[in-house]
Amino acid sequence: MKSAIPKVLHEISGRSLVGHVLAAARELDPENLVVVVGHAREKVTAHLAEVDAGVRTAVQEEQNGTGHAVRMGLEQLGGGVDGTVVVVCGDTPLLTGATLAALAATHHADGNAVTVLTAEVPDATGYGRIVRDAASGAVTAIVEHKDADDAVRAIREINSGVFAFDGPLLADALKKVRTDNSQGEEYLTDVLGILREAGHRVGASVAADHREIAGINNRVQLSEARRTLNDRLLTAAMLSGVTVVDPATTWVDVTVTFEQDAVVHPGTQLHGSTHIGEGAQVGPNCRLKDTEVGAGARVDNTVSDSARIGPGASVGPFAYLRPGTRLGAKGKIGTYVETKNASIGEGTKIPHLSYVGDATIGEYSNIGAASVFVNYDGQDKHHTTVGSHCRTGSDNMFVAPVTVGDGAYTAAGSVITKDVPPGSLAVARGQQRNIEGWVARKRPGSAAAKAAETASRQAQSES
Repeated sequence: MKSAIPKVLHEISGRSLVGHVLAAARELDPENLVVVVGHAREKVTAHLAEVDAGVRTAVQEEQNGTGHAVRMGLEQLGGGVDGTVVVVCGDTPLLTGATLAALAATHHADGNAVTVLTAEVPDATGYGRIVRDAASGAVTAIVEHKDADDAVRAIREINSGVFAFDGPLLADALKKVRTDNSQGEEYLTDVLGILREAGHRVGASVAADHREIAGINNRVQLSEARRTLNDRLLTAAMLSGVTVVDPATTWVDVTVTFEQDAVVHPGTQLHGSTHIGEGAQVGPNCRLKDTEVGAGARVDNTVSDSARIGPGASVGPFAYLRPGTRLGAKGKIGTYVETKNASIGEGTKIPHLSYVGDATIGEYSNIGAASVFVNYDGQDKHHTTVGSHCRTGSDNMFVAPVTVGDGAYTAAGSVITKDVPPGSLAVARGQQRNIEGWVARKRPGSAAAKAAETASRQAQSES
């Protein structure tokens, strides 16, 4: 990956690679879930504790092969398991719980000692081929590409590296795995030959989609997996009643949820726990994270993080909703408005060019254009409260802490530093003073002076 980040911690669609694998494995409801860690194990172990507190870790101090890794995992469980052991790779984010369940079901139904998850691929170059017995269908060998003759290379069924084992047989076979190979490592695939030679059956379960078994080894493959997973998520959303206008430019995380008749317009990214309500429209060009969009709301060209948008509300275009924003039903946050830690009541509008931070605004109030809630004194944040049915003028500064009572008005251009009683009009601005003839005296001969002189003569002639 050419990265300071361990490979399995790279993310697609809101989860790390290993996080996707854990989610798929959890769908089997396993009695034990063990992750074998080695390289950068401190970072990986810390991440595992965040995403799945029930995971156990086993340390592979030296990377001595896949068989050695599985042996370390079994030692974490006391050396063996009386049941089925499913082994998966930590870099296969497209693997699904349904495919793992089918693998386990085939393993039990066929009475296999080991069952290999396989896939038929368009181009098998470089993969280990699955060789089967023509009569029984049992797997007789896994032949690496470099060791295969032309007949074997013509096989398109490949080994995924994912297996279901009989637990006691696996533990016993791992003791017999040798290291007399070019890498001097313990290969897990050698277990298959050991068990077959002992008279046990080796079977296979074929994945429905070969892309599920794709491992990630570089950022090109990471990008391809992200595209595939995103397409899968959008397809599921559309089949459940969501309109995605342009799937090619729409990106969602696995944790995003929708209700029926939601509409997602082009250029939209939905992340984290974002939820789009029934009939709501999001986009174009939105990026929402951990945001709840109520039924019938409209969000246009907006960035939102940890906000709640009420039913029938309108946001944007070009709005920025920061954490703690709560917009009530049928409310409006308009063009070039930024909000943070603000509770905005039902039907209240903040239409233009304003900043509302650390504030509570009641119902059906209107905040004038170019207003700023001045919440920071250089050391501490302070709160502003504006009541219900208020009308505040354009270019107002509300210097917190301050309260504007219900039904109050504030004049345009005011700097509000004192509480405004309910039903009052607050005017807080300097008196206007006009200095006659200033341009002619201070800017003689200028275009402004000439225009003023012409206007003056015209006014005199009209009078």
